[in-house]
Amino acid sequence: MTYLPATFRPLHEGWTLTAADLPADAPVDAAALAAGVPAAVPGEAHLDLRRAGLIADPFDGDNEAAQQWIGDTSWRFEAAFTWTADGSERHDLVALGLDTVATVSLNGTEVGRTQNQFRSYRWDVRELLREGENRLAVVFAAPVPEAAARAERDGALPRTNHHDYNQLRKMACSFGWDWGVDVAGAGIWKPIGLDSWSGVRVTGVRPLVDVVANAGGGHDGVLTAHVDVERAAGTGPVPVEVAVTGPDGEVLRADATVADGKSSTVVTLTVPDVRRWWPVGHGDQPLYAVAVTAGEGDWHGRVGFRTVALDTAPDAAGAPFEISVNGERVLVRGANWIPDHAFLTEIDRDRYTRRVDDALDANVNLLRVWGGGIYESDDLYDLADERGLLMWQDFLFACAAYSEEDPLRSEVEAEVRENVARLSPHPSLILWNGNNENTWGSVDWSWAHRLGGRGWGDAYYTELLPAVLSELDPTRPYSPASPHSFGDYRHPNDERYGTMHIWDVWNRVDYRVYADYRPRFVSEFGFQAPPAWSTLTGVVHDEPLDPFGHQMLVHQKANLGNAKLQRGWQGHLPDPKSIEDWHWTTQLNQAHAIRFGVEHFRSLTPHNTGTILWQLNDNWPVVSWAAVDFAEHRKPLWHALRDMYAPRLATLQPRPSERALAEAWEGLPPELDALALVLVNDTGEDYEGAFTLVREAFDGTVLAKAAVRAAVPARGAATVTVPDEVAAFGDPTAEFVAAVADDGAFATAYGYGAEVADQRLDPSPLRVEAVAAQGAVELRLTATSLARDVYCHADTADPRARADRGMITLRAGESAVIRVATPAGAAPDAFAAALRCANDLL
Repeated sequence: MTYLPATFRPLHEGWTLTAADLPADAPVDAAALAAGVPAAVPGEAHLDLRRAGLIADPFDGDNEAAQQWIGDTSWRFEAAFTWTADGSERHDLVALGLDTVATVSLNGTEVGRTQNQFRSYRWDVRELLREGENRLAVVFAAPVPEAAARAERDGALPRTNHHDYNQLRKMACSFGWDWGVDVAGAGIWKPIGLDSWSGVRVTGVRPLVDVVANAGGGHDGVLTAHVDVERAAGTGPVPVEVAVTGPDGEVLRADATVADGKSSTVVTLTVPDVRRWWPVGHGDQPLYAVAVTAGEGDWHGRVGFRTVALDTAPDAAGAPFEISVNGERVLVRGANWIPDHAFLTEIDRDRYTRRVDDALDANVNLLRVWGGGIYESDDLYDLADERGLLMWQDFLFACAAYSEEDPLRSEVEAEVRENVARLSPHPSLILWNGNNENTWGSVDWSWAHRLGGRGWGDAYYTELLPAVLSELDPTRPYSPASPHSFGDYRHPNDERYGTMHIWDVWNRVDYRVYADYRPRFVSEFGFQAPPAWSTLTGVVHDEPLDPFGHQMLVHQKANLGNAKLQRGWQGHLPDPKSIEDWHWTTQLNQAHAIRFGVEHFRSLTPHNTGTILWQLNDNWPVVSWAAVDFAEHRKPLWHALRDMYAPRLATLQPRPSERALAEAWEGLPPELDALALVLVNDTGEDYEGAFTLVREAFDGTVLAKAAVRAAVPARGAATVTVPDEVAAFGDPTAEFVAAVADDGAFATAYGYGAEVADQRLDPSPLRVEAVAAQGAVELRLTATSLARDVYCHADTADPRARADRGMITLRAGESAVIRVATPAGAAPDAFAAALRCANDLL
């Protein structure tokens, strides 16, 4: 959130909501609405209507369709407040976020009009304020008709989905997405209030950082604070002081002056022997407080001293996409981020904290803030700063063509300038990205004949955005798009260059096609599954529950999504015999698909420098690509992700033998006729150790065994060929290969000769003891035969319960404990009954 000075007075009490223009057929109590319902500010119309009992839960059943009238309605928010003159020279009405096209009036006089959810507005209202009671009103145009009217007036442009979301500077996914509910509405979604001030106020600070080597062999931090001010009246010089307080309490100060007739100055300050900020897994995250005073105005924030670079220079294989922080390459283990709730005002700092925990606990080191959402909250960025989670922020253009003409262009420039400046203090922000899939869409999505010669947005991505960044924040890299190939006449989604999105898997082909790719960096890929059972059945009430039931499909937004789920498990898992089996089969297949892809991509290190899974989170209860569902249950995918994103990864992969390499025709890939142990070491220390390679029957009988040693450089990878006697299956349906690090530094890697559907697994391979513990239940497991992917669906016993582990594979004779945090009184046997594994699908 924009820094608010002490002079800001929120106007958040006493608001009412009425319909300024209600459709005649709206299924609502019109009289109750006309009388006005209490409105929360910050807030949104949907939420006010729900609290007033005028609508049901928008996420439940098929309420989405029944409530489309809300997006067709113009809404009026109104409040009275008392004001008394306090001697201040200026009284400004400040709105940090209005969603979206609005007319603001004070005491019956229009103050201003807005048409951008992503920027703030400030109006001088000193001539309109009255002693005593004042009335403030904000009237919002109905968003769906407004978008359609602009498309009719200015010309429709290519887009995905069914609304003309690209006509407005409003959160695209509020109009629905292939994982998102259609709840386009209106509201005062950020603080609104009066800023009464005199003398000088600080209008903005951009505290840009650099790090330089010093003579002593260490590093100095350089802070360049760009300070902008406004005077209430008159001119005259303005003294400016910048104070930097280090993590150990040390304070440094520097002074400057805003000259008479000027509105800005630059203050440079050097921090000797600075403690550098590092990404998680690379070092610590020291933060330095920055305080700026300029006359009577002030500003407070934090910075972290670090450098960032992006290497996309051509090499022998194409062009990499390599991010480095403080000169050290970062191998990205990322996840895409969408708004964590369809109603943004329902996301508080605690919810952000839990999602950051979800990311870091899964060994994710980067979140990509996707371009159909918002410029994310400072709450999220603050948490990322504190914990070393890297942030990639898209500019807000997604899957559509956008007008390059006014009025849209002016709004785009205003929002970009404001948000680049707002987010500039955060060390976690390491990349700005121009758009999501628009550059790709301009080539592959048949736009040309629909544009009629109009621009599609490229002028933003290649001219406006890089120009603004060069002016306001040249310290961070910029990518014009995702995917992007960083060169003229290259296809935007060419695996040889830059970033790519892989969506033929999921949409059309089996997940083993991941292995056909050798991408330099994958910034989107994913596979779907339903949410936790309690999340799904809490909103889907079909009788009987069926994958293709009406309400189930309301909560499946992808085109033919549940049919793709069915196609996706075929050949891998047996066809489910019940809805409960369907639920487990699809969740398990999601985890298997992503594990297959991630382990393949990571095995290509350093040719491949990162993956960003689509997606970490959900914004409502839905069947989707998420690893964590809307009710905050960690799906089986999340537990698998924690393993496949471990800093040290062992994976068994097909590789060419020496014979295949020798016999390969020039220019053609060699046959993958051997099995290899690939070790990825994303830590700062070189590794050397011994591994036991074993081929074993499911009952634990050892069929072949070998010992090997491996050395893996820091932030690198190594490959060890598995001896033929271990790699060669006698009965692929009843054997597996395991690679075990003798020192436990790498989790065991498993290789199979057949898919689960064809394996002769024991369908009941576990002995389970369920024991009540303090605030939890312990499930003590012992495998009597190979048990693949053991997972506790704890929420089926209690929706509040959470298991600490999942997707555990145990060899015959091995044991493990799953600890389920649960409210007191929960029956241990219920959690034992909630255990599933891949075996029991057979």
